[in-house]
Amino acid sequence: MANPRPHRGATLNAESQRFNLPQTEADGEWLDARDTIDGAPSPLRTTVTVEHARTIITRNRSPDVPFDRSINPYRGCEHGCIYCFARPSHAFHDLSPGLDFETKLFAKPDAAALLRAELAKPGYACQPIAMGTNTDPYQPIEREWQVTRRVIEVLADCDHPLVVTTKSDRVVRDLDLLAPMATKGLVAVAISVTSLDPRIAMTVEPRAPTPERRLAAVARLAAAGVPTYVNMAPVIPAITDGEVEAIVARAAAAGARGVSFIPVRLPWEVAPLFRAWLDEHFPERAGKVMAIVQSLRGGKDNDPRFGMRMKGEGPWAELLRTRFRIARAKAGFSDERRRLDLRCDLFRPPAGAQGELF
Repeated sequence: MANPRPHRGATLNAESQRFNLPQTEADGEWLDARDTIDGAPSPLRTTVTVEHARTIITRNRSPDVPFDRSINPYRGCEHGCIYCFARPSHAFHDLSPGLDFETKLFAKPDAAALLRAELAKPGYACQPIAMGTNTDPYQPIEREWQVTRRVIEVLADCDHPLVVTTKSDRVVRDLDLLAPMATKGLVAVAISVTSLDPRIAMTVEPRAPTPERRLAAVARLAAAGVPTYVNMAPVIPAITDGEVEAIVARAAAAGARGVSFIPVRLPWEVAPLFRAWLDEHFPERAGKVMAIVQSLRGGKDNDPRFGMRMKGEGPWAELLRTRFRIARAKAGFSDERRRLDLRCDLFRPPAGAQGELF
């Protein structure tokens, strides 16, 4: 059985084998490098490395997401959500998708300057930019680094549309920017609420704010006029699926404009990490959880096909969709997912952006 670190999500820290990376010896602080302290696992400290990126806007052509560009102010995420599909990206840095993903983070302090330069290019065509599509832009290190805030400042100055996805109530810190953008039809925020049970939330997402704090953030954003949505992403079979109706009702009570969901998906190294986590925290139902996951994914741990990866297939997936449809109707939401129509016609390219890079 794995030996979990306190207040961390993954129970393992094996390096990825997909890229034939060399095995390396851990080189951390003395207390972090020790296996145990007085017989208990030692805590792991979070480290942040500065990344000097050459560009900041990432493009995609996926038909499964309603945007074609995004910004990731950070790599890795201290929230430590065991299901996070971004974990495998750490393998590109010769780091583990396990505990390294949660503890060895990268920040991009040049993001705002890079964004100004990219928005100033003559050929730039404005479309909404998404933040929070890979790692959370409001994870704990944002408190000190404020990379996300500086990026939003640039977008606000240019009247550029923005969609934010987060599971942190820290987003309300930036209401002074988001509320004026909302009056112009330039912003929407989605907050992830995967469970209302604080013990389950603490296990699944060990360093994310509590469910109540997230719902309070939904209420504050909605009261300030910011279009706010709740995502139950992901829904974990036999662990959180029993809360569908309660989460939809609480989202409505908080003033959310809509609720969406994604069944848990386990690409690449996420699957073995998730299995080890189940064995540690939910051994009595691990088999049931994975049986349902595989029924959703064509008999495998993951189905990467476009059109299937975000919604799954089979009887369990159809039952989940039916439950959400009924719960939405009961809570007063529209049966269809509300489209985000953010304005692009107000965009004004920034002036003098190139000089900020030098």
